[in-house]
Amino acid sequence: MESPPAHNLSSGTTPWSDRNQRKEQLRQRIWSELQQQGAAKRNPFGHIPNFVGAELAAQQLAGLEMWQAAQVVKCNPDSPQQPVRLQALADGKVLYMAVPQLTKPECFVEVTAAALEAKDISLIEAASMAGALRHGRLVRFEQMQKIDLVLVGCVAVTTDGGRTGKGAGFADLELAMLGEFGLVQRETPIATTVHSLQLVADDALEMQPHDWPLDWIVMPGRVIETQTVLPRPTGLDWATVQPDQLEKIPILAQLKARSVRH
Repeated sequence: MESPPAHNLSSGTTPWSDRNQRKEQLRQRIWSELQQQGAAKRNPFGHIPNFVGAELAAQQLAGLEMWQAAQVVKCNPDSPQQPVRLQALADGKVLYMAVPQLTKPECFVEVTAAALEAKDISLIEAASMAGALRHGRLVRFEQMQKIDLVLVGCVAVTTDGGRTGKGAGFADLELAMLGEFGLVQRETPIATTVHSLQLVADDALEMQPHDWPLDWIVMPGRVIETQTVLPRPTGLDWATVQPDQLEKIPILAQLKARSVRH
């Protein structure tokens, strides 16, 4: 997600830069390479990078059988996945997008082509993060349908399914909470769209117990089915939840209170 802004975009530091130094060094390298190679559409530092070829990667994704079979898609709100969100709406899928930083009790927004057409709103407008928040329907977990396919934003990925985002941990939190409510199952495929420069050696990215691995990596001109053997988390790992996350994410605090009662 693209907010809050980086503390210092010239150095690429973010509010979460100190949480895992090895991953942070990897992110800095990827951001630098994307910028130096002209592969980013904007300054990539501190963001899920909006890469050149994002539209082509979305088209590659749409050609996969698992995409065509999916009726309900959860996608991150970052700019490089806007073409994926547009494709989902154009294909008539139910689209769920997380509210940036999960700041509302209704921490997902539901967007469908039918609802947009009824209000005479273009799919292109609603595919943007701002457009989805403006024109979609805010929903609680209890109001959501079971998800058939998950798209996550990444800064770096590996062929064995490893991934890292900006370092805030929102994607892992979202997936863990969706799992708590039975909306994401063990077999639900998790995919991303990235530039080839974001693909790194398997040993360059260490996955931790709370990290959710990738099943599919889609790049312009190339698709990787990771066939990952990395384990998926079985629920929320409260030991890794940061105090500021509990303070700022309403549903997380509610789930914590519920876990204590039980």
